Amino acid sequence: MDKLTAGIASATLGKHKFFSASIDSPDFKEFMEDTEVSVASLEEGIHEVETNTTIGKLDPAFYVAQWKGKSYPTIIYHHGNNERPYDFSRFAKNSFKSIFMDSKEPIDANLIAIRAAFHNKSLKDYQKKISHLSHFVGMLSVSVKLIEAIISLLKEEEASPVLVSGISLGGWVTNLHRSYFNSADAYVPLLAGAALDHLFTDSVYRKMGGRIARENPGKIRDILNFEEDFQKIKDDNVFPLLGRYDQYIQYARQRKSYQTDNIKVLEASHVTTFLKAGKLKSHIIEVLEKTM
Repeated sequence: MDKLTAGIASATLGKHKFFSASIDSPDFKEFMEDTEVSVASLEEGIHEVETNTTIGKLDPAFYVAQWKGKSYPTIIYHHGNNERPYDFSRFAKNSFKSIFMDSKEPIDANLIAIRAAFHNKSLKDYQKKISHLSHFVGMLSVSVKLIEAIISLLKEEEASPVLVSGISLGGWVTNLHRSYFNSADAYVPLLAGAALDHLFTDSVYRKMGGRIARENPGKIRDILNFEEDFQKIKDDNVFPLLGRYDQYIQYARQRKSYQTDNIKVLEASHVTTFLKAGKLKSHIIEVLEKTM
């Protein structure tokens, strides 16, 4: 399923493959240092956020889907690549919906969904953006800064524990936040590690990378790999979930990112793990209960 999906996606991307136009970019730390994101309110509803960055204005957002009060814990969740986290129609590609909103059992937590930059427009527009490595780095970095702004506001209000989670693209964002802020109480990255470069240089996902990216794996590694910073964090607060047969986020490689035994492994691929909403939710809630 993973290999088939990668092949179809590669054909769909056409000339706008990942980093096909440019691989010039600051790394995550540099980008975040030059980016400011502010949040003024956590009222229920969608909050559009505009931020100025070194590559121009970006348009992330967050959705307070459920606010039960500051005495309740908060789950901040980030979607996967090319999802539409605020599309709640029946066949929408929306892991936030399938994990949380479709749950038959109530979730006793505040629920906040992050929308990454470039995910509010058409697939064609998104494809054009990610042909530049700097746009990809900027997209993830701004999501990280947005999460930090939300946590800062929660902490000002002396809120209960905060858990950050996300799947695939959102899993990388989760681990990036831990690497450079580590202000949440628990991190639950789903289908991610800290060797983001490996996704584009050594997994079957590399089919979706442009020629210039494939020919310069060292440059991709220098910009996207954040394992050293991730492993500097010694708090035992990360609870990853990986798919043993994932052909994108390969278990053997990404397992090395983690210096913890708190790893949940599903006997599934990347694509089929997305379909196991119940297991994903159970893992997140189990970790949440441990933080209380």
